[in-house]
Amino acid sequence: MNNNFKVRLYRATRTARRPIEIGHGYAGVSRRHIFDGYSGTLWGWAPHSDADARHCNARFPQADEVDTGEKTKRWRIPPGVIDRLISFSADELGDLEVAIDLLRRDNLNDGASRLEDLSRKLKAVMDVNATRRVEPDLEALLQAEGLAMRPGPRPRISVLVLEELRQAIKACEKIYIRHRNRVTNRLRGRTVCPYGFLYGNRHYLLAYDEGAKDFRKFTLSNIEEVHGTEEMFERDLSFSLAEYAEESFGVYNEEPFDVVWKFSPKVSQDIRQYQFHPNQEVEIEADGSALVRFRAGGALEMAWHLYQWGRNVEVLEPKRLAKMVNDNRPNWPGNP
Repeated sequence: MNNNFKVRLYRATRTARRPIEIGHGYAGVSRRHIFDGYSGTLWGWAPHSDADARHCNARFPQADEVDTGEKTKRWRIPPGVIDRLISFSADELGDLEVAIDLLRRDNLNDGASRLEDLSRKLKAVMDVNATRRVEPDLEALLQAEGLAMRPGPRPRISVLVLEELRQAIKACEKIYIRHRNRVTNRLRGRTVCPYGFLYGNRHYLLAYDEGAKDFRKFTLSNIEEVHGTEEMFERDLSFSLAEYAEESFGVYNEEPFDVVWKFSPKVSQDIRQYQFHPNQEVEIEADGSALVRFRAGGALEMAWHLYQWGRNVEVLEPKRLAKMVNDNRPNWPGNP
């Protein structure tokens, strides 16, 4: 494929995408928004906004100017005009089916059911001829896609409990839950402010516990009852679920500490492809070994994970984790 054809293909694809963007927003979009993200060069060619705008206006004269009271002009294409431009590929529908299977595998059946409904709706609005073209490719993709079995618990989570929690999270409503402790097996009730979910080998509700005056995790499968209180709470805007999750390796929460792991030259190439933590730093030593550094809590889950690397890993820091791992490393015949 020569560069001249690549440029024409790129411009055609880009111009076709823009009317969809113009028709997407209720308040319309400005010219700057339309061309945002296209100001760079591709194969040595820089896009020209005025020429592209004339082409777009000529192709879609139905675009209406939206009066928003702003100085910047904004346009929107009325619903129905660009329907034929919107289609769904076999790859997109296939990825959706894989997402459904992943949710089923992890026993998140309510989310899987919603995505199945979405998949049916998407297929229902597709043009009949487009559906016929996509179906053979979709079937081939689904036959070629497989999910590896992931060892671990598949906890039984009540769909009703999950739905009550989700509604409370959206409404910012305090709830009274009865949760059974995994260690003591004791059933205890408490009033909490639900913030969200953390998904891992086990799935958790993250909530602010009014009794403990702190955020706590509750195993979803161990929440036996959920009762609304009809009392609203105000979210702490300074709290970030993503940042909270990054403080731990896995879901066990403890005070973060500095971590340094040394992987042997035998697996250092594999290590470059691994993400142990979002904030990790990987350094390749002169002998070919790899040093991985990051800061997080969760020493027990780190030890569980490092066990599979056997003698190909050594914990340098912290000393507490080194004692847990370094003397218990098997000599595995293969690598993870």
